[in-house]
Amino acid sequence: MAFKEDTVTFPMEQLHNAFKMGCINGEILTDISAGPQIHHLYSACEFFQEIILMRPTEKCIMEIMKWKDDRTGAFCWGHTTAHVNNLEGRSDQCEEKEMKLKSSITHIVKFDPETETLTDLIGVPQADCVITFSFLDMICKDKEDYLRNLRKMLTLLKPGGHLILLGALNASYYMVGQHKFHVFTYDETFVRNALIAEGLTVLQCQVTPKKSESHLADHDGVLFLTAFKK
Repeated sequence: MAFKEDTVTFPMEQLHNAFKMGCINGEILTDISAGPQIHHLYSACEFFQEIILMRPTEKCIMEIMKWKDDRTGAFCWGHTTAHVNNLEGRSDQCEEKEMKLKSSITHIVKFDPETETLTDLIGVPQADCVITFSFLDMICKDKEDYLRNLRKMLTLLKPGGHLILLGALNASYYMVGQHKFHVFTYDETFVRNALIAEGLTVLQCQVTPKKSESHLADHDGVLFLTAFKK
């Protein structure tokens, strides 16, 4: 866990604080994030009736389903369950929190990021909140590509809904074993301007510097941002 503070602690604490404010809630939350991670959704399940996960690969979906169905070999997210329960002041209810999130996830949808629209092809309803965690960082090649994918993502968000965006600032790569993968490089100003250009109002923006040095990734900070779709 070289980046535990960046990828687990900071996102979970910021999400807990954002939902605790009471303004971000509703019927449907759609999550479009990188990989089979679900730990950032523990706080969300207290404020939304239904959570829809959108993932681009069968492997991601298979891993999430193993966890959701309590299958052999599923990744254990117990450390993150304990963390969010400590934040909420109920450290003795880890099993209940795990069950609540699993029951809140009603659909896990495979989609192709290259399609022109996300709503027409897969029939996902517009959501009261859309969360994206590092997904745009990993699929976008340049600024125009980022704006195009952001625009498609926003079609899933109702007018009056909220976008929650988490990502790595000023990154260019991440490592998996010996393999190096591209990450789109951007800063806080670029993201703010992109959202404003799409008609969103930025409500909150928190940045934390990278907490540890590692050859596994070269970001220099993590961004947490909430915005309102007018």
